[in-house]
Amino acid sequence: MKPLKKIAQTDDIFDNVAQANQATDANSKSLRLSIDSKAKVKIGNLSRNGKARGLEATKADDHDSEWTAVLVPFGILNLDNDELSIYFGQSAETSDFIVDCLAWWWQDNQVDYPDIEEWVINRPLAN
Repeated sequence: MKPLKKIAQTDDIFDNVAQANQATDANSKSLRLSIDSKAKVKIGNLSRNGKARGLEATKADDHDSEWTAVLVPFGILNLDNDELSIYFGQSAETSDFIVDCLAWWWQDNQVDYPDIEEWVINRPLAN
């Protein structure tokens, strides 16, 4: 049997999340952020399936067998002002990496939010 995409409680779950988000947005001492990471990006002289974003074709290796680094993009969206910050790491998306990104983000942005006492963090569900 194919798994259900929606269960009976789905609407209740989303209603609960919406209510929590509204309460956070109405609280001047709370700040709501949305976080997400994307697929790792290999860095090197790679062919990218023959696609290039330049006026002239870029020379690339015949096979994508070697790369110089693998980057993990991690985004933090400030839902107060829709400002997006993107960080890159060279490891897996670990809890340490996520906390480091949030700490860097707060270091750069805390001056704008002197009265904030809590963050509410929205994160997409894993597939």
